Amino acid sequence: ERNVAFYHRMRHDGSLRHLVVRKGKATGEILVHLVTTSEVPFSMEEFKNMILALPLQGEICGVLHSVNDGVADVVRSDEMTVLYGRDFFMEKLFDLEFKVSAYSFFQTNTEGAEQLYSIVREFAGDVENKMVFDLYCGTGTIGQIMARAGSKKVMGIELVEEAVVAANENAARNGLTNCTFLAGDVLKMVDELTDKPDVIIVDPPREGIHPKAIGKIIDFGAPEIVYVSCKPTSLARDLQEFQAAGYEVKRVRLMDMFPRTVHVESVVLMTRCGTQA
Repeated sequence: ERNVAFYHRMRHDGSLRHLVVRKGKATGEILVHLVTTSEVPFSMEEFKNMILALPLQGEICGVLHSVNDGVADVVRSDEMTVLYGRDFFMEKLFDLEFKVSAYSFFQTNTEGAEQLYSIVREFAGDVENKMVFDLYCGTGTIGQIMARAGSKKVMGIELVEEAVVAANENAARNGLTNCTFLAGDVLKMVDELTDKPDVIIVDPPREGIHPKAIGKIIDFGAPEIVYVSCKPTSLARDLQEFQAAGYEVKRVRLMDMFPRTVHVESVVLMTRCGTQA
């Protein structure tokens, strides 16, 4: 209605970059996040009031505005302002509560995520009194599921610092004292892990695991590795590295997280040669 220009990624002009709307399926909480350039030809107060006046199924828990003047076409911010409420929403998986901040990764299909994590839990087997590494852990969903299942200890690593803060807060909120989440690049942070894992769970981004990080993960010598992948081609590439180092693929199951799209999640259980799954 106001003819506000969207940001043209080739010409690098315009204002509107991204509108990210995230909703907790179990809680009904809605987080609205507008990303623009620093040149905004309208009132953010007016934008906030417009959002709050919408007839919605659920409840607005936060309205955010981020400024991004970078040329890369990604959702990031040079600065973020909370126009209303808070900068996170709450969601539930199984009987666990999760605080999900604006830039934290969290599966968008909650009911599908429960199915996916049920497969991960099944493939990991009996983790009672076992040491579990949760690499690329996001807000710590898989790690906390493993902790609730009786793991002796869970160590998680995630690059996005605010996701790690949320993960540790979530663990405290859920009364879990047997898991800790660390912020940093998996490639570097695995060097700081001194425990010997019984099970390693990896859930990397679409490009898969950094080639140098694979070697470090292999060096832990974990009897079992569960690999969760959202891109079959990077998974196939990485599996060759694990197999060359003595791991065998024991089980594979696919999960259709986003019906009517080409995207599929893959869960793979690997064991070291000679280890019983």
